[in-house]
Amino acid sequence: MSDIIQRLRTIRRGVMFVIEAPSGTGKTTVIKKLLSQDSNLKFSVSVTTRAKREGEVDGVDYFYVTDEQYDKFVAEDAFYEKVDSQYGSRYGTLRSEVDSFINVGQDVVFDMDWVGLRQMKEKAPDDVVSIYLLPPSIKELRRRLEGRQTDSQEIINKRMSMLAEKMKHWVEYDYVVICDNPDQAVDTIQQIFSAERIKRVRQMAGLMEFTQKLMDEAKNG
Repeated sequence: MSDIIQRLRTIRRGVMFVIEAPSGTGKTTVIKKLLSQDSNLKFSVSVTTRAKREGEVDGVDYFYVTDEQYDKFVAEDAFYEKVDSQYGSRYGTLRSEVDSFINVGQDVVFDMDWVGLRQMKEKAPDDVVSIYLLPPSIKELRRRLEGRQTDSQEIINKRMSMLAEKMKHWVEYDYVVICDNPDQAVDTIQQIFSAERIKRVRQMAGLMEFTQKLMDEAKNG
């Protein structure tokens, strides 16, 4: 019985964690911290048809493919989700890439908006867990955007004008975390990870064996 219990602790199906937030909330910082603290957590690398930029690495930043290769993936229904950029490039999340992790009990984190989330939930409803990060205030969000010094005032104003439209989708997510402090947000999300990892649906293989063993023992008195 002890060997079955040990297997139950180690064998499970991985989770697809989707994290989304308005620009400036701290999503990138939070995801980087989560990845650095959890060796079982992998980051989803997307496919793209856009050209590789200086300093980017194929297989690390993106999988760079031609339009013909992308069309082939679409025809084969090879994506969990896909989107066409307003700038002409196309992006997608390969099933094979994600499944190679979750089938062996590793979890994958996605930086993805509500459009991608809907597609993911449609194709893998039992595997997807979604988390929405909210800023502590709109004033603080603007302060963070301006503090990054990566965007012009015009772009910041545009982001702020689109904020209400973007945030209204928070109700589609399983969890909502207010990102007042990135470290506190990471702690909260790690608690979510821990709870989701031990759900029955993710441990069916081990649980079936374990419960059958218990029932056999019970019958034999």
